[in-house]
Formats: sequence, C-alpha cells, structure tokens
Amino acid sequence: MYGISHWIDKHASITPERIALIDEHRKLNYKEMSEIVNHFASVLQTTYSVNKGDRVGLLSKNSMEYIIALFALAKLNAIVVPLNIRLSIDELEFQLKDSGLQTLIVDRYHCSKGKELLQQTHFPYLLTFDSLFQAETESLIHTEIDPTAPYIICYTSGTTGRPKGAVLTQENMFWNAVNNTLSLDITSKDKIITLLPLFHIGGIGLFTLPVLLAGGTVVVPDRFEPEQALKNIEKFAVTIVMGVPTIHDALRKSPYFETMNLSSVRFFYNGGAPCPEELIRWYLQKGIQFGQGYGLTETSPTVFLLSEDDFQCKVSSIGKPVMFTEILVVDDEGREVVRGEIGELLVKGPNVMKEYWNLPDETDKSIQNGWFSTGDMVRQDDDGFVYIAGRKKEMIISGGENIYPLEVEKVIYDLPEVEEVAVIGVSHDKWGETPIAFVSIKDEVVLTEDDLKQHCARKLARYKVPSVFKLVSALPKNATGKVDKVALKKYYVGEVMNL
Repeated sequence: MYGISHWIDKHASITPERIALIDEHRKLNYKEMSEIVNHFASVLQTTYSVNKGDRVGLLSKNSMEYIIALFALAKLNAIVVPLNIRLSIDELEFQLKDSGLQTLIVDRYHCSKGKELLQQTHFPYLLTFDSLFQAETESLIHTEIDPTAPYIICYTSGTTGRPKGAVLTQENMFWNAVNNTLSLDITSKDKIITLLPLFHIGGIGLFTLPVLLAGGTVVVPDRFEPEQALKNIEKFAVTIVMGVPTIHDALRKSPYFETMNLSSVRFFYNGGAPCPEELIRWYLQKGIQFGQGYGLTETSPTVFLLSEDDFQCKVSSIGKPVMFTEILVVDDEGREVVRGEIGELLVKGPNVMKEYWNLPDETDKSIQNGWFSTGDMVRQDDDGFVYIAGRKKEMIISGGENIYPLEVEKVIYDLPEVEEVAVIGVSHDKWGETPIAFVSIKDEVVLTEDDLKQHCARKLARYKVPSVFKLVSALPKNATGKVDKVALKKYYVGEVMNL
C-alpha cells in the first residue's frame, strides 16, 4: 500500500497544473506542491536526521506550509505531533515530553513560544517553515513507507480529563479519506475551505486530506474570521464548507452573509459537536444544503456521514456508517440493543487508531477484538440512521433514572431566545446527581430562569428538568469549538463552595 504522499506525487504527474492549495496571497499547483513536499522532506532528512519513527511537532496557524509538512513527514515515515497553538506552555510541555518530541517546527507567529518550549524541554531541533524553504539540500533518500506504522499522535481535546495521544497511521488516514470521498462524492472539482484548525484531526481529515486524495483544491486561511471566510468562499468558488456549530453560527450572523454569492457551495457540513436543529433548518430554509456527521480523534475521524439525499428528511441525524466502517450499539453488558433503544456506540474498521501513545492499559480498555468503545450513547432508527444521545461519562443518574444532557439541551435550544446551552450533572444529597443548565441568551432579548424552568417542565419528565439554570454571557470552549464541560463543573463547584 502506498503512503499518503504518493497522492501528491501522482497528481503532479497526471494533472501538474491543477491547483492544489490556495491562501490569500498564493496558489500552488500539484507540481509545485510536490516539489516543495520533496524539498521539505529532503531538508528534514539530510540536515536534521529526521527518520522513521521520529516525532516532529507542528506549532502553527493553518497554512499551506502546515499541509506540505504533513506530506513531507509522511514521506519520511516520521510521526507528526500537531500542537494546539492555544494551549499554555505547561500544557504544551506535557505533550512534548509525553510524545518524546525530537524536532519542533513553528511558523513566524510562534517563534517565541517555540524558544520557551526549547528551554524547558531541551529537544534537539527548533525549526521554522521559512528556514525549511530557504535551506539548500541534497537529494532525498528514498524511505520505504510502512503505512501501518505510527504517523500522527493527535492529542484528544481533554474536555473530560487529561489529553491522551491517539496514534493514527497513514493507513488510517487513507481509509478515512476514501470513506469521506465515497460518502460525499468528493471529486477533483471540489474546493474545501479549511476553517477547522489543522492541529485537530477534524482539520486534517474533514475534508482537507479527502479533497487532496481526489485531486481537488484546498483553500487555507490562517484563521477563522466570518467576513473573510465568506469572501473567500465567493472569490475561490468553494464547494464544501466544513465547520463546528460556532463557525456555522458566526457565518450566518455576519452582515456579509446575505450579500455574498454562495452559489458554488454544494453543502455546508457540521462536525465536532452536535449542531442545534434550529441552526441546520436556518441554512436549509435559505436553500443551502446542510448536513452533519460524527467522528472522533481515535477514528481518524469519520464514522458517520449524512448523505446529500438525506439532508432534508433526517435533519438531526448524523447519518449512516461510512463505507469501510462497522458499528454496534450495545448495552452495559455488551449485548446489541434493538433499534430505537439507546446504547453505547462501538466502531470497527481500518480507520480505528493503532493505540494510545504510551498507554497500553488505556488501549486495551478502549479496543477489544478490534471494536473501539467510543463512550458515546446513540440510537438507530428503523431506517438505519443514527442519532447522538450524549456521552456515557456525561450521563446523569438522578434517583436511579438516566438523564442524557444532550436531550435536555435540545429542548432548551427550542427557545428562540437561547444562544447556547450546556447541561452537566453535579452531586446532590438526596438524588445522587442532579442536572444543572448553563444558558447564554441572544442579545437584546429577555429570558428568565423561571421561563426556562417552565419550558422544560412542559417538554421533559420532572426528573430531567434542571434544578438550577445559570444565565451566563458565554460558554467556555476548547480550541476545537466544543463546550468545555470540565471547566463548567469546576466553575459551578467553586461558586457553590464560595457561597
């Protein structure tokens, strides 16, 4: 099996003039991209002795160079460690030490942070993308590619605990790209705008690599700004817009949205966190195709995608399993549940990670007989479409009854005044646990805690109604746009203790 860098070399030989990468200042065709990939790989190999299995960190905004480095390191069978630029030095230091990082590549915006990390962790090489461009080099020595060897150590977002390094292979990334390409009919005519951060597996796998596998074009802004994103969509005739709910919400609220020509767009797509149904329907009512899927860092990431044919009729579904992925929905005893019942999602396929880095016990707990335990609770309808119920770890047990926060959140989202909501469970002397809701309200509207309580009482069983509603200006998020429920729980516990 070929490594993923073969895709770029092959496209360069067949369609060398086709545009591969675009940013706000440059365009690179496949021939030019292939040449720079080989140059980067040669410099890293011959000057800095980067070889198979060496861990190389990337600390950078989204850029052409970031994507080029992904393919250059794949050509060397090295291991990429994408680093979240929003993390503190202490948080980054943990990941550098945990991965055993040997080389760190930074962009011009993160040189000082790179130098500080070098002083604290003493890895051998700190490089910049500019230095790789400018370096003279000898010819690249061919490396035999092992597609089953570790290729990326992608640290989980850590919203429910300390990050773990999910080890993904080039084989994982290939099958993820194939699954996405087949499910959404991605072709060489497609152009994706990469709005998700490339330090997150969603930025890499949805749909940056799939589009490059197909020979299409990737538009790479260095940051997300709604107005500029909309201008780029029009300017470059983007066909696929991938984002998390906060991105899609910011785009629709932009004053530019109604004035831009978005006729090139095949569909907007959502991942990373469940999208409020109201937001999806807003796009659909505008005549814009909008769907969502589901994935995890550990599955490269895609597991489910909703096809274009089903956007209208299965609005809140995450779709069906992609082509080369199997699923089971099981109870606490590991028995498959009947359709319509909620159970834990298990996933099997060539997209499932190799292991957790340096955590063999965690790996063994998570993967049994090839089946990865996602920790997510889902239900499957009679047509085979799947719906997220919530995280197993987030499930609240109140007086012996199971409460799924997502169900409560969806009810609260029905109120048009609500901007965002998150429900968590906290300890309760009588019931064991009780749900509480953090709610942010849209500007210039009035909604009281009593309004929220009455609305939930009409829509939910009594035990599911949050015992406390906290009105907040905004919800804390991690770098991938997910609500940080650990931070919310710490905030609530701290507030109660200070009463």
